[in-house]
Amino acid sequence: MTTPRTEADELGDPLGAAQLAPPGAVTVVVPTFNESESVGELLHRLTESVPSRLSCEVVFVDDSTDGTPEAIRDAAQDCPFPVTVLHRETPVGGLGGAVVEGLRRAGSDWIVVMDADLQHPPDLVPELVAAGERSNADLVVASRYIRGGSRQGLAGGYRIAVSRTATWLTKALFPRGLSGISDPMSGFFAIRRSAVATMVTAGALKPLGYKILLELAVRCRPGPVAEVPFVFQERYAGESKSTAREGLRFLKHLAGLRTSSPLARMVAFGVIGLTGFLPNLLALHAFTTAGMHYLPAEVVANQFGVLWNFLLIEMLLFRDRRGHRRWADRLGRFALLANADLVLRIPLIALLVGWLGMAVLPATGLALLLTFLLRFAATETLVYLPGKARTRRTGTTA
Repeated sequence: MTTPRTEADELGDPLGAAQLAPPGAVTVVVPTFNESESVGELLHRLTESVPSRLSCEVVFVDDSTDGTPEAIRDAAQDCPFPVTVLHRETPVGGLGGAVVEGLRRAGSDWIVVMDADLQHPPDLVPELVAAGERSNADLVVASRYIRGGSRQGLAGGYRIAVSRTATWLTKALFPRGLSGISDPMSGFFAIRRSAVATMVTAGALKPLGYKILLELAVRCRPGPVAEVPFVFQERYAGESKSTAREGLRFLKHLAGLRTSSPLARMVAFGVIGLTGFLPNLLALHAFTTAGMHYLPAEVVANQFGVLWNFLLIEMLLFRDRRGHRRWADRLGRFALLANADLVLRIPLIALLVGWLGMAVLPATGLALLLTFLLRFAATETLVYLPGKARTRRTGTTA
């Protein structure tokens, strides 16, 4: 019988410092949120499924508001392997953030991530590790969408449609990062500790919600990928965590991943800027219809487009760079840059036409391009200053 470790006990060193278990050993990371009715059965089935020759530990990262930690500790007394419970008072990053916390504390060569509700069959844990060893893969995904797999545990046509749509969308947005992964929405997978160690130690993972496999596949780019089929089971107890709010967080996560490179951010910045013409024109129409002179109406209406662009950029483009300035400060700086763009463009066009002899249309197009590039660079550096630059400037950590 093994006494479970808790958050008050030694949780192991962070990645890069822990003493590694023998090759083939596995750390099972289980994020939990109000799963007190399921965790005992999960540990029981893991005990029955994991052979004694496979060195195993289980790390629960818990964000619950019920008695889940106590239920884990009670059930762990009958487990032949170590069990760790880490309860987080602040659930940063949701269930995905909980998984990253578990990755940080894993001490085995292989890490298996699974849910606590038993929709992921525990008896597949040894097979995930074995498939990785056989194929020399860095990532092994339990897939519902290959031969032998099934999504039968999804309740109702609505959830099936949402799952399939999310799968199609992610594969369309990340064709290279998700190459060889038929089920990027799966929350059941095994990954080599060495494939995530650098990113976890550097704090480079930024999960939002519960689709952690997508985060790991896109940001860590693990090497060879293998898949094993699995049948998605019905929940053992409790309620689904798939809500409209989680769906919105998922879309924000997709946007953050897709715009993580400078070029992608610049393209997205331009697209968002184009959408700002709609509120601008609507406001201009309203003001001029009400009798306002068109010149002040142009100036005031432009602020509606600026506010629209700012809100979209905040939500979709620089979500992870908002912590170092107050909201009003960011809005003021953004509005100043956006309006300065208008002031700069006219003398720039005059310079290109009068001094360089360019025609008006090409000069206008070039001025639009130059001011756009300048505004994008200024927005990144002056409004959403990256953490590293801020650290160098202030001498403090972000």
